[in-house]
Amino acid sequence: MSILGALMGFSLFLSPTALSFGSFSAPKSVAPVASVAPSYTVALTAYNAVPEQTDSNPLETASGAYSNPEIIMARSVDLADALPFGTIVELDGSHITSGDACGYDLVAPHLGYRVIEDSMNAKFMKRVDVLLDTNLTYTSPNGRVRGAADVLGICQGVTIRVVGFVDINHLPKTQAELAQLVAKGSALALK
Repeated sequence: MSILGALMGFSLFLSPTALSFGSFSAPKSVAPVASVAPSYTVALTAYNAVPEQTDSNPLETASGAYSNPEIIMARSVDLADALPFGTIVELDGSHITSGDACGYDLVAPHLGYRVIEDSMNAKFMKRVDVLLDTNLTYTSPNGRVRGAADVLGICQGVTIRVVGFVDINHLPKTQAELAQLVAKGSALALK
């Protein structure tokens, strides 16, 4: 075998689409692995899948996906190129600058990884909006019950990191399934 043939075979073995580890290979709904994950500092808000906060069809996102409060997130229109539909992100609230106007710490256990599948009103810029279950509520020490979207408020200085992409026609249904894709490394692919 020539040296050129050996090098071509070796480069084929190393190509992201040819990666295989024993009987495991990456799911077809996820793009191949890359090295550097972009991040963005944005404002974080939350919404519920109700007509008052979306449009006349609150159970369908802008991408056509089901409005699943376990995994869905919207992004402002100015972030459409950086965060296309199918982008998987993780949220980091360690640099929040909005103080008392932000209930990130209370809502954080319900955020997990999110998939960009919805778009926000054009009046918002540099913002992401996490979809939360309408039944998720918090009771304050004085007994007042509030929805999680209201408790979150507007959190300035949240970092979102792109951790992968998933085919919008094959979205995971639960946070556990989405986290499993990311943990396996099969969703850690950057376009």
